[in-house]
Amino acid sequence: MAYLLGIDVATTGTKALLIDEKGNVVASATKEYPLSIPRPLWSEQDPIDWWEGTVASIREVLGASAVDPAAIIGVGLTGQMHGLVLLDRRGQVLRPAILWNDQRTGSQCEWITETVGFERLLEWTGNLALPGFTAPKILWAREHEPAIYAQVAHILLPKDYIRYRLSGELATDIAGASGTLLLDVKRRDWSVEMLEALEIPAHWLPPCHEGPQVTGVVSPATSEETGLKVGTPIVGGGGDQAAQAVGVGAVNPGIVALTLGTSGVVFAPTVEPMVEAKGRLHAFCHAVPDRWHLMGVMLSAGGSLRWFRDALGKQEIAEATEKGVDAYEVLLEGAKAVPVGSEGLLFLPYLTGERTPHADPLARGAFVGLTLRHSKAHLVRAVLEGVAYGLRDSLELLRRTGVSDLEQVRLSGGGARSPLWRQILADILGIELVTVNVTEGAAYGAALLAAVGAGIYTSVEEACETTVRILEQTSPLEEHQPLYNRYYSIYRSLYGALKPAYDGIAATLAI
Repeated sequence: MAYLLGIDVATTGTKALLIDEKGNVVASATKEYPLSIPRPLWSEQDPIDWWEGTVASIREVLGASAVDPAAIIGVGLTGQMHGLVLLDRRGQVLRPAILWNDQRTGSQCEWITETVGFERLLEWTGNLALPGFTAPKILWAREHEPAIYAQVAHILLPKDYIRYRLSGELATDIAGASGTLLLDVKRRDWSVEMLEALEIPAHWLPPCHEGPQVTGVVSPATSEETGLKVGTPIVGGGGDQAAQAVGVGAVNPGIVALTLGTSGVVFAPTVEPMVEAKGRLHAFCHAVPDRWHLMGVMLSAGGSLRWFRDALGKQEIAEATEKGVDAYEVLLEGAKAVPVGSEGLLFLPYLTGERTPHADPLARGAFVGLTLRHSKAHLVRAVLEGVAYGLRDSLELLRRTGVSDLEQVRLSGGGARSPLWRQILADILGIELVTVNVTEGAAYGAALLAAVGAGIYTSVEEACETTVRILEQTSPLEEHQPLYNRYYSIYRSLYGALKPAYDGIAATLAI
């Protein structure tokens, strides 16, 4: 029996996932590491923590599975996108990595838009300049840390730093590179025009590879550290959302992946590059060769519910501990009895700014419509509904951009475990949702890409058809549609109404 290893360098920890050649999960391990917030709206991590988490999770998986490392015939990589890792000529990390959810680069984004121009940004990269992307972070380092910037020899994404430590090779995948704002998404390679316009040396960037393409092999030094066999192939892999889409089988048009994790993502594969006219959807390459995708991203989906739990759910946490159940289970129980629409209470899930459809790092969360009638249960249901309204924003944009053949939405992520939230999503989105047998997320998709690279499957499509199966279906309830449509219309009006307040708050805080 042959085995594949998927490694996911996520924001909370690194996961190592071992599957067999038929797609069955053999073992999994996750090692967490800290997140640093040195200033408001900043977000950083030490790449060394990623590496230590990777080594520990690989060793745990090997120990738990008792699989001979020689039977592992491929390694796939995935992880958080957009993060900036700066290395010097010796391959040493120059500063903590600036992460995807860091919001410090507003002025750099404005400069890029003014310098390159809105139309040329979409033409060259398919995307707008957003604070989460990599290119503005590079310019921030050049402006604010010139001594560090003068030592830069290599620029990598988070998972590609792990690739470098595993193999000694500098490389990236096309799906992950799409989120740098430096890739020509149509040509699936670095944009010469963007690099010249931003005066970023092209030789700092690693070569681009397709998701299943072999990029290097496990080195002798890494073999000693991790227990993997010397020479084990490592494929390109993909950014976390592209790998997540592979993991649920969203590789062909018509099958949409909706991920309800800390962030919320609506991911629609396409057979040709497409761009939303105002750049409100991300236009990236898929981890599947000859595939692209449009993607809407909300920054605080499951993160909104987690915030509510931590800030206002102390009683539910204590009750859950006493009963030996998950705190979310207790928190959501009361929300089941709350009527559709939470009796006029709406929640805006902009707790860390927003991307789609409002590319605004200054946006803030809000409850609107509070009355004495509303209880904590109403607040909880309003959070669930507010996140669903935000995801509908992305789905509506996809339809208006021309992605009309939406046959099925495959739901994954922590929020997908809640029957209540699944029904609310189906009702508000107005489309059937399904869950699949795969619950291991992006790491599973990375392992499938490794299986293709190792020759077990001839294509990513074949790998998904063989391993991914539908489990549950949730259909929208027609009787809920009229009221949810009315509330969604009100929800859409709230961002514009509150935008002056957001800007005023930011000015007052001197952000």
